[in-house]
Amino acid sequence: MIGSFKKIVGKALSYSLRAFVPSWQKSSPQSHKGTKRFVLCLILFLYFFQLHAQPKTILTGAAQLDLLLPKLNSQRIALLVNHTSTIGKTHLVDTLLSEGITIQKIFSPEHGFRGTADAGETVKDGIDSKTQLPLVSLYGSHKKPTPEQLADVDVVIFDIQDVGARFYTYIGSMHYLMEACAEQKKKVIILDRPNPNGSYVDGPVLDMSLKSFVGMHPVPITHGMTVGEYAQMINGQGWLEGKAKCEIEVIKMKNYHHSMKYPLPIKPSPNIPNNQTVALYPSTCLFEGTSLSVGRGTKHPFEWIGHPDLKNQPFQFTPVSIEGMAKNPPHENKICYGINLENEKVKKEISLKHLLQLYQRFPDKEKFFIPFFDKLIGNKNVREQIKKGMTETQIKATWKKELEEYKKMRLKYLLYD
Repeated sequence: MIGSFKKIVGKALSYSLRAFVPSWQKSSPQSHKGTKRFVLCLILFLYFFQLHAQPKTILTGAAQLDLLLPKLNSQRIALLVNHTSTIGKTHLVDTLLSEGITIQKIFSPEHGFRGTADAGETVKDGIDSKTQLPLVSLYGSHKKPTPEQLADVDVVIFDIQDVGARFYTYIGSMHYLMEACAEQKKKVIILDRPNPNGSYVDGPVLDMSLKSFVGMHPVPITHGMTVGEYAQMINGQGWLEGKAKCEIEVIKMKNYHHSMKYPLPIKPSPNIPNNQTVALYPSTCLFEGTSLSVGRGTKHPFEWIGHPDLKNQPFQFTPVSIEGMAKNPPHENKICYGINLENEKVKKEISLKHLLQLYQRFPDKEKFFIPFFDKLIGNKNVREQIKKGMTETQIKATWKKELEEYKKMRLKYLLYD
């Protein structure tokens, strides 16, 4: 800021002196004072203009302890959090413990509290080695907190970085937490975080006959909402069991709007390691409903797509087991041929381009799709539309009506522009 101010002052003085020195030399002392005042006003105007124009730092819900801590005094707290639940480089749990907050337990989602479990891997209960707090898995034998697990809790905090895709399971965990807390009359405080894919809404709205943990609500693939906004929508649309209403409070972010670019400071799950993957994920995750590899078992998951039988593709890679990222990945130790999307310019839309291309190039088309595809895409028709040779434009036209209806409904729950 000081450096910017010096530059502004220097430019303003240089310009002003060039403009006024000739007349200044001939003018009266009163004119000298007027010129000085003009130069000073110009400098201040430029400084405050530049100060206002600078992008402000996003303050997440968790970072606003002045709002959060008073709500936790004399309360017994549980948290649904993971490795992304940080304030700067300090975990939220460590911060709350240092403030003397009574934490009863930690609920953990897919990938676990520390974010080290593989996709789909069962997360077990246990004791956190660092804090000695009980860990209660919501991605194992059950996904919903039991009445017994909430009996010694007054308030539950939800603070997890999402990526804004329907099939990313953290919003499913939030749903079941809200449902359990509604039933047991417990309050949920949601500490909001940016949606890195929050600037667009696209994809087929989920056919609820395909409801699963990778698609729990009638929303498109990219729903365009933060977790705080999404929680309000769950409540407002009556999506909890029996149309129950959970008592929720969202601590909103400051300086955030949906069109902002937000590079994630921490990878949200083991196989989403960078911002290119975050951008590709809503489209390339659909390949998990096919027999192809999505690059699990490489350093480029969701960027490298291929199969051993796609020998007509020039790019190749070999998936291997990687500790902390992929255990026994599809097509392990086999050469896969396919595409490399590391440098792909990702548009703000769901892309079917590569799915259609690789389907056409796949030698045994009857083995291309697996049943899971319908749950991921959230629609029973798209698979057949691809088989019939429909274009991307034609396929997207079939889901447009419901998508537009969702966009209108979504507006009621937005907390940010």
